[in-house]
Amino acid sequence: MSTPAYSRLQIRLHWLTAALIVAQFVFHERIATAWDALEDGLAPAFDPLVLAHVLGGGAVLALAVWRLGLRARHGVPPAQGSALAVRAAHWGHLALYGVIIALGLSGAAAWFGGIGAAAELHEALKPVLALLVAGHVAAAVWHHVALKDGTLSRMR
Repeated sequence: MSTPAYSRLQIRLHWLTAALIVAQFVFHERIATAWDALEDGLAPAFDPLVLAHVLGGGAVLALAVWRLGLRARHGVPPAQGSALAVRAAHWGHLALYGVIIALGLSGAAAWFGGIGAAAELHEALKPVLALLVAGHVAAAVWHHVALKDGTLSRMR
């Protein structure tokens, strides 16, 4: 069932997820250094930014699952535009959620399970997420500036 607007909870979770994803990218270097040390058989020294990356990644994963549950139970406003634009919005959101979940699971499998292939997948998905987020932001700006259709206003 679709709703005319996002709920306050959906909006807050969206922006919290966005902030955590930005932090994951900004503070990534410390976890990469710690992972390299683990691969070399060393125990990395405690680093709060490594802990923040691990906890932040878990939070992003949990928020994505929560947001998907909210979408399923409460719906979202229908996408606006041509049939092609509506399909692109659907597939774009599906890709964002899929990559976010895959990043969270692969990061957890690498860090807690020591699975090198999971770490490689995690690393390979970073630029994919960056491109998807850039496309998401570009589409929001396009709707706001060029189309002036109120799409961005629904998420504020």
